[in-house]
Amino acid sequence: MPVPLAPYPTPPAQPLAPPYTPPPPANGSTGGQSQLVCSGCRNLLMYPVGATSVCCAVCNAVTAVPPPGTEMAQLVCGGCHTLLMYIRGATSVQCSCCHTVNLALEANQVAHVNCGSCKMLLMYQYGAKSVKCAVCSFITSVGGSTSTTDQKLNN
Repeated sequence: MPVPLAPYPTPPAQPLAPPYTPPPPANGSTGGQSQLVCSGCRNLLMYPVGATSVCCAVCNAVTAVPPPGTEMAQLVCGGCHTLLMYIRGATSVQCSCCHTVNLALEANQVAHVNCGSCKMLLMYQYGAKSVKCAVCSFITSVGGSTSTTDQKLNN
């Protein structure tokens, strides 16, 4: 007598979990590669992790690779608007294109001054040359000069 065949059992439904995406590595690294700015032509260079120096294919300049674990930061040069990379924690960065010395400030570095007119305490980004009071619109000079070049806006 023939035996009836049963259909294959369906496997239990698996819960859908999002695929794991690891956080990006520090120091501009993308997996087995890192990146830095060429010291000669300012192009972005990719290099294998573990390299000690990188030779640029465009200008043949050899750029030293910072030690592993070094945190890098970026800023735009105030003189020529070139993207500069530097080791986080530096206080200034000299542009290799136009030789401008740029202040390298952390996002939370601020300074305080009293308004030259209404004496309101003002907060501004460290390194600014002047700050405008939101209360009376007076511009208080905060640059390195000791002369008072404050001026009242004609609004």
